[in-house]
Amino acid sequence: MTATERLLPPGEALDLVFANVTHRLPAEEMDLLEAPGRILAGPLVADRDLPPFPASTMDGFAVIADDVSPWREIIADQFAGDMQDIEVTEGTCARIMTGAPVPKGADSVVPVEKTELRDDHMVADEDEIVEGANIRPIGSDLRKGDVLIEAGTVLGPAEIGLLASLGHARVNVVRRPRVSVLSTGDELVPPDQEPGPGQIRDSNRFSLKAAAESAGCEVIYCGHGPDVEDELRALVTDLMKQSDIVITSGGVSVGDKDLLKTLFMELGSVHFQRLFMKPGKPLNFMTSGETIVFGLPGNPVSALVGFEVFIKTAIRIISGQPNPAPRLATVRLAESVQSSDRIEYMRAVIATDDDGVLWAKTTGPQQSARLMSLVGANGFILIAPRETNYQPDEVVEALITGHIAQGGA
Repeated sequence: MTATERLLPPGEALDLVFANVTHRLPAEEMDLLEAPGRILAGPLVADRDLPPFPASTMDGFAVIADDVSPWREIIADQFAGDMQDIEVTEGTCARIMTGAPVPKGADSVVPVEKTELRDDHMVADEDEIVEGANIRPIGSDLRKGDVLIEAGTVLGPAEIGLLASLGHARVNVVRRPRVSVLSTGDELVPPDQEPGPGQIRDSNRFSLKAAAESAGCEVIYCGHGPDVEDELRALVTDLMKQSDIVITSGGVSVGDKDLLKTLFMELGSVHFQRLFMKPGKPLNFMTSGETIVFGLPGNPVSALVGFEVFIKTAIRIISGQPNPAPRLATVRLAESVQSSDRIEYMRAVIATDDDGVLWAKTTGPQQSARLMSLVGANGFILIAPRETNYQPDEVVEALITGHIAQGGA
């Protein structure tokens, strides 16, 4: 039995994603001001020492530490951003501001509150004069040649500031993945339309577009496809030409009008079609060249769980992120949980207690059509099949999808 025919465990399915998604998206250059949230295309290497000069960490006076002169003549004022050609010698000092270059000859800075001024001289508390005190040495923050930010890093405020401090007004980032989202099914109507008999509002198209954009993608198409085979084939073929990833929902189970499952077999290499997981049993993964296609189930929760587990992984791979696999953790159950016939990804709220232990509590009823089970969830607890239910305080694995708060689940 092939991987496309048998119920594949989620772990094996993820292995197939890693095995068949190996390419990386190209880089593009952009203005640093537009780069927050983008992914660095190559490592950032320091082209100079920082600070490039010994700098004062306090307002005070630059002195020679082993100078025994009781009074020191103030020969200059040294401000931040001003490199004066002065030299401190025995019996002299320079008034200096925080961040200013330490003048030649000086090897210590005495804080201003530890000094007294008498005319144009400074008298210091000698106990405060220690060689190297209150001075940031050259290269103490970073050294030329240091790798400061690895490729694949998401650029946040600190990374943007570091790039600016090293003179980068523009930066090479990974191009955003181009994603198309297609929902299928004649039973679907737009959100602003009253459903007729046998109809439902199309939520997947909107939730999957939001999920893709939250994952850093550019959604280039978001629409509803027909249940007419030739029209659907033409649309999917066109989307595959334009997109890095095509995401469909519906049309992949065993119904007479589930056309996408057959269509995927025609258009590329199908790596799996059925998974030993709940929700999300009928989930298709196909590639054609460097185009990735995921056929998600029509149930809203199944679609979003499939996105979180498999599609996000593929997005992170092609974006060059260093740890593309789902983030897993060990948690304790805060309540009893019923076992299922497949590995179930139960939506849960996960939080830490005062001892740092992770606890998980489900978000209520877990039906695959109940979107409310995802509202407020920050993870999935992975419940493996067994004859007995899971009891409070049992340890299980969890997939973390959001911020973990403190205070217990």
